[in-house]
Amino acid sequence: MFKYVKYFLSTFFLIFGIYTCSFDSYSPTYFFIAFSAIIILGDMFLNHDKSMDEFKYPQLINLPIYLNLFLLLIFILNTVFVLGNNNASWYSNAMYAYLNIDLVYMRESIKFIDKISLIAIVSLFIGIMGTVPGHELTHRKRQKVDMFFGNWLLSLSWDCTFAIEHVYGHHKNVCLPIDPATAKRGESIYLFILRASIKEHIDGWKIEYRRLSRRNENVFSLKNKMIIGYLRSLTITFICYSIGGLIGMFTFLLCAFIAKSLLEVINFTEHYGLVREENKPVQPRHSWNSNSVMSSVLLYNVTRHSAHHEKSHLKFWELDTYEDAPMMPHGYLSMLYIAIFLPPLFHKMMAKKLIEWDEKYATDEEKEIAKNANKNSGIKMLVNQY
Repeated sequence: MFKYVKYFLSTFFLIFGIYTCSFDSYSPTYFFIAFSAIIILGDMFLNHDKSMDEFKYPQLINLPIYLNLFLLLIFILNTVFVLGNNNASWYSNAMYAYLNIDLVYMRESIKFIDKISLIAIVSLFIGIMGTVPGHELTHRKRQKVDMFFGNWLLSLSWDCTFAIEHVYGHHKNVCLPIDPATAKRGESIYLFILRASIKEHIDGWKIEYRRLSRRNENVFSLKNKMIIGYLRSLTITFICYSIGGLIGMFTFLLCAFIAKSLLEVINFTEHYGLVREENKPVQPRHSWNSNSVMSSVLLYNVTRHSAHHEKSHLKFWELDTYEDAPMMPHGYLSMLYIAIFLPPLFHKMMAKKLIEWDEKYATDEEKEIAKNANKNSGIKMLVNQY
């Protein structure tokens, strides 16, 4: 039974967060600290998850992903109301009547540090409970219900291109210079976020242009998945405006921007510095893998990234742990915080892993590519390899 229940952990955190953050002053701050600590310490001290479970009722572990969409919308709209400048009493009355959440009291009691914490929590939750399961569902291209939920989850971070460029671009071009989601050795995390975000949207448009051109369809029509994606995000933005006014709307846009940036940080860590020879198949060695327990459960096994890139058609519970694949030094949330707040430590830590990758995993051709990448990295440890 536990093998089913563990995938409801993200849903539990969402429900707990919705209520806990409304209790009193400093409750959003306490919750943000506690949530981060639970994930990081859990990854550090719990044994790695090496299980390969079989599920007789797979829809039961799809259920929390579907629920996340509605719970995330509630969390976002509550935050928009509390931090906004519009008195949408109909919404606060509904929250109090049906969920016993007093948003008016929350708005009156919230401190400045709580506002920052609330934005951080919502952004993190959009990334963890929105983008990651949205990524999982939009890989199921022939399942309409999954694609519906997946695309709406991605719309929370204004990232409609993820369902297009990631599926049809990144998986084909990973670890090649043309892939916007593969970070170069020594690349600045902040410049990577900007470069990847822009390039992914451009590539998404190119993919849609080619698809619609083959069908003799107008690219500027509602048959363009990029345009439909932008309209989904605009719809949510308008709802935020109606509840929180201009400040509420910009609060949502800020959370969406941060959530998108957090996704790029994850992309940064998942393939950092790895290289591949063009026209050669993607192998498990072309991703940094992780079997950390808390990250694996909360992120629906996207941590098993080596298996995901080798066989992207597999559902998250079917992914192998690949214990002999290149491994991240720490769990996903730890890597995310280190990459954002301590970039020099991240580069130093990963330089050691890249030296190991070059020696243990790279083919002869990849070693030559890596040799040039090391010279251009600006990282002393890598440059001194030659």
